Amino acid sequence: MKLAVHRLPGLVLTDHRFLVPLDHGRPHDERISVFAREVVAAEKEAAELPWLVFLQGGPGFPAPRPDALSGWLKRALVDYRVLLLDQRGTGRSSPVTTFLLSRLPNARAQAEYLAHFRADSIVADAEEIRRELLGTDRTWTVLGQSYGGFCALRYLSAAPEGLAAALFTGGLPPIDRTADDVYRATYRTLLEKNGLYYARYPEDEAVARRIADRLAAGDVRLADGDRLTIRRFQQLGIRFGASDGFEHVHYLLEEAFPGGDDAADLGFAFLAHFDQAFSFQTNPIYAILHEPLYAQGSATRWAAERIRTEHSEFDAAPPGRLLFTGEMVYPWMFDEYRELRPLRAAAHLLAERSDWPALYDRAALARNEVPCAAAIYVHDMYVERAFSEETAAAIRGMKTWVTSEYEHNGLRLDGERVLGRLLDLVRGNL
Repeated sequence: MKLAVHRLPGLVLTDHRFLVPLDHGRPHDERISVFAREVVAAEKEAAELPWLVFLQGGPGFPAPRPDALSGWLKRALVDYRVLLLDQRGTGRSSPVTTFLLSRLPNARAQAEYLAHFRADSIVADAEEIRRELLGTDRTWTVLGQSYGGFCALRYLSAAPEGLAAALFTGGLPPIDRTADDVYRATYRTLLEKNGLYYARYPEDEAVARRIADRLAAGDVRLADGDRLTIRRFQQLGIRFGASDGFEHVHYLLEEAFPGGDDAADLGFAFLAHFDQAFSFQTNPIYAILHEPLYAQGSATRWAAERIRTEHSEFDAAPPGRLLFTGEMVYPWMFDEYRELRPLRAAAHLLAERSDWPALYDRAALARNEVPCAAAIYVHDMYVERAFSEETAAAIRGMKTWVTSEYEHNGLRLDGERVLGRLLDLVRGNL
């Protein structure tokens, strides 16, 4: 269903809503809506163009909201009509929120509902949308950023007949490694990132320890009333995977004690800005399904928490250097984050679930005929480089660009060049 058309300088935006089954295995049961925004260059509004679908990172985040003809979108619109897909449960699609989940009868019902929001369901949605928009015979190209690349790999495995090409930026996931494997690699990378951060800002060692000591000494509350604990403070390391991540954390720490060396209390600006650094509460899928996105035929059982015990370096006890953690989800978050508390029992059920279906098909990937290319970032903190290269080697015809020029946010930072390079690779220009 077409909803509205809006015009920005150089852009024409058309809003669409599609109805899809909650469970694609039971297509006649409950249905949910999926929102997508079509974007085309103004001078090509009436042109017959191939389509490119953007699959956003996450999980649990909506597609970007375009406000200008810039970045990767500017390069894409030279050749394509772009579809920005709000993956199910995000943005203007039928939302997954704590409030709406609380209306389900119990935690088991919540867990069963949430199990339908992984990459397999997202790709099944995309296929329904493709057939409705383009017809059964036309294909489109997918561009997957981060978790969007996980979805694109599912697409290659399950529905390659829908694809003209597949492009990956920082998003080639391991095919059959466990969540334990993923977090062992991630903690090793985090140790390196912490070392690099403190080498750049050595004075922050003392500031971070001073903040931790203050949090240990007494009750410090964020604006929403949640208590700021040391382990929650350590989660600031989630920012270390972006090109500007060290600066984000450093400038935040500069605000910690506005009264100077003699100040006893953390400043209001620090507490307010700290709370804005995370999306776990506003995007609950991000927290609840973060580990299950790696689950295939086995339970994750809070892998990040278990593997952390193998790395005593992250213990916060004084007087040692306080290290920051990264994009991990821990069971204690469902006690300490206000909006996640009502979902505690459902999260535990999902962590113990062992019958997750396979997401990727190694045999299908080995006989792949879809042109595909991937940007693999050497220093990627979120998607392990070695695992991405393993996956690339398992996909017939995959072309890779392994680069140390960018961090995980390369597409956002230099989108015209990154997307242009991938298009040149799949077109045989490089």
